Amino acid sequence: MASQWHSLVSQKIFLARNLLGQLEHSDSVPTKEAMLQGAIELGLRARKLTLVMVARVYQHKHSQPDDLEALSVLIGTHSPEMTELEQLASNGRSWWSHLEQLERHQDNPPVTRKMVSNENVIAVAADIGPDRSKQALETTLGAMKHFINILEDRHSEW
Repeated sequence: MASQWHSLVSQKIFLARNLLGQLEHSDSVPTKEAMLQGAIELGLRARKLTLVMVARVYQHKHSQPDDLEALSVLIGTHSPEMTELEQLASNGRSWWSHLEQLERHQDNPPVTRKMVSNENVIAVAADIGPDRSKQALETTLGAMKHFINILEDRHSEW
């Protein structure tokens, strides 16, 4: 059962990587932004489907947890997957946390920046947001793919 979900999550990661690969082939700023946001959305969908994949591994065939809290209610807090996911969520440099930051960034309007003048020079410390570079996104997607591959190997039926 997990392999169907593994395939679905892998597909989303593959498509996100494909969009990232097209970034340098476009000169259009709106097209590049669309590809970047599309890749991020596919990464976010893959992360959500990873939770469903874990639920399926634990025989919750109709559950679709939206977050780690919902997953922990289903499978308990002592499973290896729950422990790993909670560690990823608490590590600010993990693929899970990077996707959290990207989700917050995409779910909110752009921050308006104050114009610099002589009166407010001290107050200029703008939040630049999460790293949306191609390299950072590829690293995040690669780490997520590695995680689901380990999960699949751990629970694959012989």
